[in-house]
Formats: sequence, C-alpha cells, structure tokens
Amino acid sequence: MKLVVQGRVAHAYTGGKPFDPALPCVVFVHGALHDHSCWTLLARWSAHHGHAVLAVDLPGHSQSEGPPLADVEALAGWVWELLDAAGVRRAALVGHSMGSLIALEATGRAPERVSRLVMMGTAYPMQVSETLLATALAEPLRAIDMVNAWSHASHAAKPSYPGPGMSLHGSNRTLMRRMQAGCAATNLFHHEFSVCNRYRGGEAAAAKVACPVHFVLGRADQMTLPKAARELAATLKARVHVVEAGHNLMTEAPDATLAALREALA
Repeated sequence: MKLVVQGRVAHAYTGGKPFDPALPCVVFVHGALHDHSCWTLLARWSAHHGHAVLAVDLPGHSQSEGPPLADVEALAGWVWELLDAAGVRRAALVGHSMGSLIALEATGRAPERVSRLVMMGTAYPMQVSETLLATALAEPLRAIDMVNAWSHASHAAKPSYPGPGMSLHGSNRTLMRRMQAGCAATNLFHHEFSVCNRYRGGEAAAAKVACPVHFVLGRADQMTLPKAARELAATLKARVHVVEAGHNLMTEAPDATLAALREALA
C-alpha cells in the first residue's frame, strides 16, 4: 500500500489483505536496518484474523522514500501522519527494537488513539556502546556482521522461519546490507543506532500511556538485555512475555512471539 506522507511516498505492507480502515488496525514498526518484511508472519496472521494491518517501511527503507528522519520524536510524528493519510483514527502499535521506542513515543503523543502498545526486543535507555558506534561509522559492513551474530541466540534454529533450512543469520545479514546500500546519502547503520542511543524521552512518554502494554523479550537477547527493560515495564505496568530467543525473536521464536501478540490483541 502506497501513501504520501510529508510529501514523500511511504509504503506499508497490509498482510496479504486489502486495507480496510473500518477494521481494528495494527501498526507494525520495524527496527534499525530492517523493513516491513520482518513482520511477515505476524502481519499476515493479523490481517487474516479481523485486523487492518500497516507494517510500515520507515523513511529511507525499502519502498519508502527517504531521507531517514533525525530522531525517535520525528519518526513518531511520521507514524501519526501515515495513519492520518490512511484514514486510521485508532490503532494498536507494535514495535521491535528501535521501532519499540518509536511506538512508545507515538503513544505518549496521542494516548487516546492507541488501543494497545506492544514493545518487542526493547530496552530503555537503548544504549549502544561507543565501540559499536565507532565501528558502524568506519566499517559499517563489519558492524552489521557483529550485530547479526549478537542478534541470534544460536547458529541454527530448527524448525526455522519461514521454514526448515532457512538461514536466520544469512537472511538477516542480507536484509541489513540491503538497507545500508539502499540509503546512499546516509550511513544508515550509524545513523539509526545513534537515534536509539540518543533517545531520552521514554519516561515522559510512559507517563502519558493509557492503554494496556505488553513487552515481548528474548531470554537470550544480547542487544537489548531483558533486565534493561524491567524499570520501564514496571512504570508501564506491562505484561511481560519472555520467549526462548535472541534479539530477532520474530524469526527465532515465531510461534511464541505470535502467541504473545495474540494475547496482547485479545
């Protein structure tokens, strides 16, 4: 689905069903160096079980025109402008990693418009080491390999997503490299990890959240350690689901992650 947001083309995957703004809407927001494709299973389930789905490509990613936006606050504003363009008044917001911060900030800005907030692979503050930021600036492809290794709990997952024999490491590495290469004017890796590292609006946003909140965390997550989400989860009175996975829990533990989403949306 194509929309015009801030004068540029924005793309959202609708889960294999025509988008109907009259249905309860679920908006999926991806993390750094990802795009809408990380939500395929969850988006398709939602679309085929009574929901309108918008799994967005953030600006500068995949089919959404750039440039990438400056910070979490700007990205949260962009999400609401996209929903306005789609004719959506109220929605559940689901975000992974950087996307979870965007979903939180967006909820804090318009709490009356959010029915559920689901934060996956999240932490606050989402601190990034100076070593990784320096590597991302100087050698982004090497940094991608580092993050890809840290984002998975094991070298193989069987059965894996989307089917047996799929290389979780290989597909994620390819996706991240494609996002990096597709944003020629910006070192997207360094930019987005810096966006995560700088965000400090979580407390103010959390104070305004009025809807039920669910966290979905990977027990073996090395990128956003589960313990780094405890304080925010307590503040938000969140229902916490822990799945046996690393940071890329949507592909490492697809069934458990889908079960958590189904509970959140029930």
